[in-house]
Amino acid sequence: MSDSVTNIVFSPLLPMPLLIGLLTVAGAAVAFSLWRRARGMWPRIVVLVLLALTLFNPEAVRESRRPLHDVAIVVVDESRSQGIGNRQEQTGAALEAVEARLREIPGLEVRVVRSGGGAVATSANDDREQGTRLATAAQQAMAEVPRDRLAGVVAITDGQVHDADEAAEEAADSGESPRGPVHVLLTGERDELDRRLSVVRAPSFGIVGKAVPVTIRVDDLHGGAGGNVTVTMRREDAEPTEMSVAIGEEHTLEVPVTHAGALHIEMSAAPIPGELTEQNNRTVVTLSGVRDRLRVLLVSGQPHQGERTWRRMLKADPSVDLVHFTILRPPEKDDLTPLNELALITFPIRELFQVKLPEFDLIIFDRYRFRGVLPSLYLQNIADYVHKGGAVLVSVGADFATPFSLARTPLSQVLPAEPTGRVLELPFRPSISRTGQRHPVTAGLPRVNEEGRPWGHWFRQVEAGNISGDTLLDGAGQQPLLVLNRLGEGRVALMLSDHIWLWSRHYEGGGPHAELLRRLSHWLMKEPDLEEETLTANVVGDRMTITRRSLEEFESPVTVTAPSGETVEVQTEPAGPGMEHGVLEVEEQGLYRLSDGRARGFAAVGAADPVEYSDLRATPDKLSPLAAATGGGVMWLADGLPELRRVAPGRDTAGRDWLGLRMNQDYVVTGVDSTPLLPALLVLLLGLGGLMLAWRRESR
Repeated sequence: MSDSVTNIVFSPLLPMPLLIGLLTVAGAAVAFSLWRRARGMWPRIVVLVLLALTLFNPEAVRESRRPLHDVAIVVVDESRSQGIGNRQEQTGAALEAVEARLREIPGLEVRVVRSGGGAVATSANDDREQGTRLATAAQQAMAEVPRDRLAGVVAITDGQVHDADEAAEEAADSGESPRGPVHVLLTGERDELDRRLSVVRAPSFGIVGKAVPVTIRVDDLHGGAGGNVTVTMRREDAEPTEMSVAIGEEHTLEVPVTHAGALHIEMSAAPIPGELTEQNNRTVVTLSGVRDRLRVLLVSGQPHQGERTWRRMLKADPSVDLVHFTILRPPEKDDLTPLNELALITFPIRELFQVKLPEFDLIIFDRYRFRGVLPSLYLQNIADYVHKGGAVLVSVGADFATPFSLARTPLSQVLPAEPTGRVLELPFRPSISRTGQRHPVTAGLPRVNEEGRPWGHWFRQVEAGNISGDTLLDGAGQQPLLVLNRLGEGRVALMLSDHIWLWSRHYEGGGPHAELLRRLSHWLMKEPDLEEETLTANVVGDRMTITRRSLEEFESPVTVTAPSGETVEVQTEPAGPGMEHGVLEVEEQGLYRLSDGRARGFAAVGAADPVEYSDLRATPDKLSPLAAATGGGVMWLADGLPELRRVAPGRDTAGRDWLGLRMNQDYVVTGVDSTPLLPALLVLLLGLGGLMLAWRRESR
């Protein structure tokens, strides 16, 4: 459909400064003629006027115009707060009705923009700081529409919008007229009840064995009376604990850090009758348990070429405090050296192996031979230390097969193998056993050295039997070379050769000695990432990736228990020796529990105190300033859908029960036809006639 409009326009034949100059001179001549009352003055004036009009070149311009449709933008809030109660049903019904009504209006184009949908927020940048950015989505949609075509914006939301203040200030401070009215249709109900549990302060990490303070607060957002509320705290496998917390006041809890790695604490407040939702009655705090300086005691039985291998490895770890001593002179050696010249100070054997023994995280015996320097009582203390949760690593040489072996002392109670009395003196390459391919200490170790060759040879190994625990490395004749075992809460490792130093010297290209020893020592000190039976989960957006590791074959699926108590089974797929992965879509916020029959794990979903859950009640307060600044209106869908109508520019765009969309009447010109109003022949004839008339009058 096209319209035609005719306008008179002037297209001067001369530049305007020159044309104005000529008209000024002509005007002066006319004024002089009037003053002198000259004959033939009026015909000359007519000729001058005709000449001036001719120079201005008036034309009748006829434009063919095609009207452009105005654009109405409908912004739909799909944030998580919209999933409460019947808000989704209200939103769907309102969107359908608004679209149907607007599409019935001729000359109006409807664009629907959805905001706030998608993944569960899991980080501060996703949710804690941003929240629902509905106004930003509306502004971006408006920026894509020419100013003269925007009829208005209709937002369907619960009013919990966290960028409305910025948009309202920008609209109020702008010197230009509003681009179009912003109308708000509110979901939800008036005067809703809600209670919120929030984390005021919480550390990001804590020292294992100590407690950290976590400050929480419970608020009744509907402005109810004070009083106390019961808050339940759950710490992974620990039994839930309940406490009474004053409403509207901060309360500090002392949370013990029981282990290294991620520690999840879920807290929930008792609901109130008729509450809008219990989603913000629950919050999760995730801490990282870190160990204080790890204390390691290294006992070297005698100086040898591999002694520095252990020392360098431990000294290179900044988290390790190392105490190292080497027995240089056995008691049976008598060279008449005075005792006061043997050492500057008396070695604190009793203090180390009895008084302060529990303070060590790991004890290493490197080629230690029982010579009486450490009495059997102290070796019994070390065995008891392992049973109570300590860790011992024994790296043996040929002495392990002699009567002076540690296997003939009280320490034999915790050793995972017994020597047969044979020492194998022959070249062999250590190899990862079948179990070692699944164990995190040896799994994934490079099969070649830095030179791209197989691991270098070792030349001595002590034969052992009565193996208990897991053999990770095989040596000569597929005999056990590295054996690990658990004894209650304690751990022990036995290396049946003292030739790992050959790798550190890059003999035949060496081998992964540094990584192997690092993993071995940290497994003994209970590093969570090196546990052989684990079930962990990592949440990114609304996807939970489940990883499980085991020394045995996986037979059952992973059972995931949501915060609401609902359970679902997740099938996992192989992802390498001893590992499987699975994926689960998550929707709830809180602490998820995982179990596969052997291991258990936990995963926290959602930020500790997200903006989106700070207040879930429907409210007009946040969007009213923006609507007022643009001439829009705010109405509750619970009162019914208001009438939508078109209004002329300059008229009110909102009323008591109606919302208006501006009628801009914009167009695009499709054709132009111009016709001169003073044809050249006509101007010539009129000019000559006027001059002849003036000549005749002057000749009388």
